Amino acid sequence: MAAVLAESQQAIDAFVRSAIGRVATGPEYSKDLSFEESRSIMKYILQDVTDPVQAGIYLIALRMKRETDDENGGSLQAILDITDRVTAEVDSVVDIAEPYDGYMRGAPVSAFLPALLSACEVPAVSHGLEEVGPKFGVTQRKVLRAAGVDVDLNTSQAVERINNPDIGWAYVDQAQFCRPLHDLVPLRKRIIKRPVLTTVEVLAKPICGKASTHLMTGYVHKPYPPVYERLAKLAGYDSAVLVRGVEGGITPALNKPAKYFEYHGLQGELTEVDVLANDANIDQSVRCVPLPESVMQSAANGDAVVDVEELSKASAQAGLEALDGKQGPAKDCLTYSAAIMLKHLGRASSLAQAAAMVNEVIASSKAMKCFQAK
Repeated sequence: MAAVLAESQQAIDAFVRSAIGRVATGPEYSKDLSFEESRSIMKYILQDVTDPVQAGIYLIALRMKRETDDENGGSLQAILDITDRVTAEVDSVVDIAEPYDGYMRGAPVSAFLPALLSACEVPAVSHGLEEVGPKFGVTQRKVLRAAGVDVDLNTSQAVERINNPDIGWAYVDQAQFCRPLHDLVPLRKRIIKRPVLTTVEVLAKPICGKASTHLMTGYVHKPYPPVYERLAKLAGYDSAVLVRGVEGGITPALNKPAKYFEYHGLQGELTEVDVLANDANIDQSVRCVPLPESVMQSAANGDAVVDVEELSKASAQAGLEALDGKQGPAKDCLTYSAAIMLKHLGRASSLAQAAAMVNEVIASSKAMKCFQAK
């Protein structure tokens, strides 16, 4: 038996060396991996049967070479293969996938969007982790914890909240639904560069609707919508909204023209939608919730840096005030994002109508009740 295991490990080691040799030979001579090869090496990394130095080299080399569709897809499939996935009893679920490395240039309030959508009778889930590079910013986990939410529910407990009509939303952490992937966070901190994991981890799809699951995620760089479309369809999302949002998130800038891409159905085409905040009856001069002065501190070299924990608290306060009806950028950010999703789902014929629905559930305190329900 020991000999079989040794041979198996030898085969794994040989395969990993071969893969690194192909992707790490410079811009002119590097070769692409197939879907199954990428799936296999990511499986070995997740199983912790590869040398961590070699795992880091592979992830860096793949990034520097530029990942292909097959390499992205294979890496995602390895994650999907081991994700603890649960199906809710509700017909459909909106999966809100924010950047796992968080925010640093504004006070993010999107952690409150699932509760707001639930108040509009659209069950929703968000997911993330404590912190990861390359940004190490304010994450949904940090904001929700600062707002008093239990951020350590397992997927079954999260589904119980979604199944409860008085709640209808949940947050589930990567440590709960894909522990082997979460265990790579220390390695990712050490390799510094943005690996393929940053692109694909948001599509793990930990909680599904009984009939359909709909993705809402963001991007920054122009080539990414078709990349995310292919990955979302691979993961089985029945529809998707891909927002060119602030810091790669799900909220477009409030003060300038924006766009998002969407598809309906696994065979549906990706289409581009141009939007303005004014379409949702929003008039703002700022692009997002500004950084409060109180979150800035001086670094050793004299530069001003963001105190992430203080910004998490400020974001939590801004989000709670928005759900309580306080006018301002925080409420407008939530309204804008929610309106885009409601229109995408066919719950409203226009952003203006969707925004009116959102304002109604906020004014009636229904959104706050959904957020605070236990």
